[in-house]
Amino acid sequence: MIDFRLYFVTDRHQTAGQSLGDVVHAALDGGVRAVQLREKDLAGGPLYRLAEHLRQLTYRYRAYLLINDRIDVALAVDADGVHLGQESFPVATARRLLGADKLIGVSTHSQAEIAAARGADFVVFGPVYFTPSKAVYGEPQGLERLRQAVLASTVPVFAIGGIKNEHIVEVLATGAHGIAVISAISGAPDPEHAARALLTQLSRADTQVCP
Repeated sequence: MIDFRLYFVTDRHQTAGQSLGDVVHAALDGGVRAVQLREKDLAGGPLYRLAEHLRQLTYRYRAYLLINDRIDVALAVDADGVHLGQESFPVATARRLLGADKLIGVSTHSQAEIAAARGADFVVFGPVYFTPSKAVYGEPQGLERLRQAVLASTVPVFAIGGIKNEHIVEVLATGAHGIAVISAISGAPDPEHAARALLTQLSRADTQVCP
């Protein structure tokens, strides 16, 4: 069961001059309970050391840590799971290596990719709105495609891409389980406050969205 609504995805190049460790620590202080370590340009050694540091932090806060792509690093630090892209290991292979108790998330951009993610615990769909970090994936998907993605998925769907506080009500109205963010937390002057504000809005939005 996915018991978090806010999924924080790291990018150490978007931390407003702060260290990534400090940003993650602040986000955890703000209530974040799921972190994806997504630093694709880091070599194995530095990535392992960073993952080990974040594992220690997330343990203290009883938060989930997922590692992007690198199943070996996830196993080495006893992370809670991995997050796979479209060029990653197949979900079935990751599950065989990780075991039944670990989480597997998959980034998707179409209903076909959602169907191919069978066996994952959740999917992330986007970009919903324009954001520079997701521009490589083309034009924003928009709310209607997000709604269709939710209908097509048998597992919780997290929306990603340019999501801000003012978007949360309309995003949850599509049936999305939650949101995934990068710069909304990491690029904020006060990541703790930013995380807390997003979680507050998620809670408020639940009362505004019709079942």
